[in-house]
Amino acid sequence: MTALTVHPLSLRLATGDLAIIDRAAALRGRSRTEFMRDAAVRAAEEALLEALPIRMSPEGFEAFLSVLAEPGTPVPEMVQTLQRTAPWERTP
Repeated sequence: MTALTVHPLSLRLATGDLAIIDRAAALRGRSRTEFMRDAAVRAAEEALLEALPIRMSPEGFEAFLSVLAEPGTPVPEMVQTLQRTAPWERTP
């Protein structure tokens, strides 16, 4: 089994920010350190995934474009929602 190497990290946080983090960590049943580590790693992974290019073959790209060019299928719930009068347009 490989030993885990840990590196300390120091942050300067406003009192309000720290209070929010502590409340959220308590809500999840985690320590502040666990909560912040998980949140930081998750944010880093998302940033890296967003930066990755999507690679596909020319044939795959053509197939993708042809699907995008096809007319969509209406979703009954969305059609129903769009047919309703918006709350701010209703007269009291």
